[in-house]
Amino acid sequence: MSDPTGGMLAADVAASVAGGTSVGKRAGIFGAAVGVLAVGAAAGVAIERMTVGRVRRRAEAEMDAIAEYGTLRGAPHIVTAADGVELFAEVDECADAPLTVVLCHGYTLNMDCWHFQRAELRGEYRLVLFDQRSHGRSGRGAPETSNIDQLGDDLYAVIQDLAPRGPIVLLGHSMGGMTIMALADRHPELFGKRVVGVGLLNTSAGKWATVTLGIPAAGARLVHRIAPGVMRTLGRRAAIVEAGRRAARDLVYLFTERYAFDSEVDPILVRFTDRMISATPIDVIAEFFPAFETHDKLAALPVIDRVPTVVVGGQGDLMTPASHSEAIHEALSGSELVVVPDSGHLTPLEHPEVVNAALRGLLARAAREPARRGGGPGGSRRNGSFGSGAGRDAAG
Repeated sequence: MSDPTGGMLAADVAASVAGGTSVGKRAGIFGAAVGVLAVGAAAGVAIERMTVGRVRRRAEAEMDAIAEYGTLRGAPHIVTAADGVELFAEVDECADAPLTVVLCHGYTLNMDCWHFQRAELRGEYRLVLFDQRSHGRSGRGAPETSNIDQLGDDLYAVIQDLAPRGPIVLLGHSMGGMTIMALADRHPELFGKRVVGVGLLNTSAGKWATVTLGIPAAGARLVHRIAPGVMRTLGRRAAIVEAGRRAARDLVYLFTERYAFDSEVDPILVRFTDRMISATPIDVIAEFFPAFETHDKLAALPVIDRVPTVVVGGQGDLMTPASHSEAIHEALSGSELVVVPDSGHLTPLEHPEVVNAALRGLLARAAREPARRGGGPGGSRRNGSFGSGAGRDAAG
């Protein structure tokens, strides 16, 4: 028997696709093609899904038994954002720490994505981690607050509440890096005074709409054009979509493996990542997605250039390609660039030894170097400086 609610959702998505293209007839053909391709893809991956399903279920059982990733905990705090949203945070205290490190996670994740960096740095530095609004254990924000500038204001509130004194180093992955750029844009007075170092990992300063997402360029342009409308439609049908996500967990697992990593990783790590993504409600995913299409913080980079900065990218990152890390590095005269081969979008989880070494170098520089009041020539590049995992600079 057909599912009437699923049919309604399909009709809504088809309508949003048609509304997002300039030629109605072509949109209708495209919608039909999407349906045909979806059926073909479902048939084509049926056997792979059976295998992936077994791997996923085994990973679930092993993860439940080991329970390592995501179990590091600190003193809990609630930070109230300017609009009243409660942000969940944890602090790993450290007596006589030379500085405080504030870690900002990315889209559809939570503070636990910093597992390896937290394990590496706790006990030497004071660590502040928090869940971005509408993610993890933080409160839900209104849809209109699901934007990068609001995240920058949230980070400011976290700093004011949990790190009101002393030097700070900010670390941001993906959307977390954009959050730091928004803070620099809205509160430049912090950089060079309170903020003494910045780490930008797998992130972008703008022009995300040009990213091909690992598919042919023409298809990518179409995806970027129609995706905001499709995501809004999915957000309005959240209950139906959530049921579909549960029913298609094997495919979600495949998607996570494809876009998060670019090398063979422990299935338990894939499952850990899958759990974070799956715990993010579809309407939250839908509400934040348009923010990336319009994100542009290139003008904020000179503010960040006042302090030592490390930029980390993944050579196989399909979400924020290494070329975006290269562009940030070029704009930050004193930055160091590390592009990691065989790394997807979640470099901090996929290659923690490389990231940890880069961050230790940043922290040493932040403690040693005075802040710069302006940019200048002579930005340094790292090429294989962090052992076997470190890679070459991105090519353009």
